[in-house]
Amino acid sequence: MGMISDFKEFALGGSLIDMATGIIIGVASGKLISSLVSDVIMPPIGVALGGVNFADLGMKLADVGGGDKGLDPIMLKWGSFVQNFIDFLIIMAVVFIIVKIATRNDKPEPEEEKGPSQEDLLTEIRDALVKK
Repeated sequence: MGMISDFKEFALGGSLIDMATGIIIGVASGKLISSLVSDVIMPPIGVALGGVNFADLGMKLADVGGGDKGLDPIMLKWGSFVQNFIDFLIIMAVVFIIVKIATRNDKPEPEEEKGPSQEDLLTEIRDALVKK
């Protein structure tokens, strides 16, 4: 019965809504970052490298049907991989920054309890000596 009540608490509690909101924002930001990389970052890099379109870069592995059947050749699209890798790096950087901001500690460190002052210690020693 404990697992069912835990699931009910999870499903009806705020954590499910928080998780769904995070997923929706993550998908939307992923599309935004993919567009940033493919439409803004990669074209200038391609121009700097001599007019290269990274999405089209690849190596032909095999010609299926020799081109007679209208089939595209089998390609190893490493340019698309480079573009997706840059997407990944930017998304990870954004997630890192968000987590750092969300988990930073705004509360000041609690001060350590200070022991008795020198005067208090000397007073205690004096009182102890007087009692003897």
